[in-house]
Amino acid sequence: MDSIQITNLTYKYPLAEEPVLKNISLHVKKGELCAIIGANGSGKTTLCNAIRGFVPKFYKGEMTGEILVNGKDVQKEEIGSTALDIGFVFQNPFTQISGIAKTVFEELAYGLENMGVEREVIIKRVEETMKMTKIEEFRERNPFQLSGGQQQRVALAAILVMGQPVLVIDEPTSQLDPQSTDDVFEVIKLMKNMGKTIVLVEHKMEQIAEYADHVIVLDKGEIAMEGTPKEVFSNPLCEKYHTRLPQCTKIFRELKNMGIEMEGTPVTVEETVHLIDAAMKNRERT
Repeated sequence: MDSIQITNLTYKYPLAEEPVLKNISLHVKKGELCAIIGANGSGKTTLCNAIRGFVPKFYKGEMTGEILVNGKDVQKEEIGSTALDIGFVFQNPFTQISGIAKTVFEELAYGLENMGVEREVIIKRVEETMKMTKIEEFRERNPFQLSGGQQQRVALAAILVMGQPVLVIDEPTSQLDPQSTDDVFEVIKLMKNMGKTIVLVEHKMEQIAEYADHVIVLDKGEIAMEGTPKEVFSNPLCEKYHTRLPQCTKIFRELKNMGIEMEGTPVTVEETVHLIDAAMKNRERT
């Protein structure tokens, strides 16, 4: 089954005194977008590296527990084999881009060429992916001559074209402005609509609230909270773990402090508008 199952995962880096991940157990369902949030140093990136098999194979250290991806134990699989099932997008697109391809078209084709895919199939898949991700205008551009946001969209497209069913995306918008962030999340939304299973590390809670199915809050290497975006962000304990709330939720709290009563706790713009509208109409009636 296309999913991620982690059971009792504990990991400690070489020379570290304490584990960075402690007894992590979670299940990411097929086609689900699971967001991993938490303060810096809480273990988010390490968890991503564990899912793709780099912990402890590449980073060494001590690990106990089990990680299954599509039913395969990533600790027993070769990293090259695991890469056929899991696509990974780095925080910095500069790291992701090959540095070999002279054009965006060639960048998207590069991974498929390394896999020995036939030329006609490569051209077809690259053309389709560029169209889906709306980067056709960059076709003949050098990837390193693009803006940060444009590079990140190319990096996402270069992973999408490979066709892996599971995608791990580590803070793709940390260096981007609001418009570029929206553009990147349009690609992530596309991936989700295609049925990809996605693990996403992200600090922009507005996008998490809108797109995620499942949210996990890490604190000091442990799962502190878990649930839907609404369950997590409406819980007063959420801020205890140094997790920023969506702006809509903050506005809701301020309005309540001003005496405007509303039912529930909104986490998206649509919910907030609906609740404010209902509250104002109720006030007019009374």
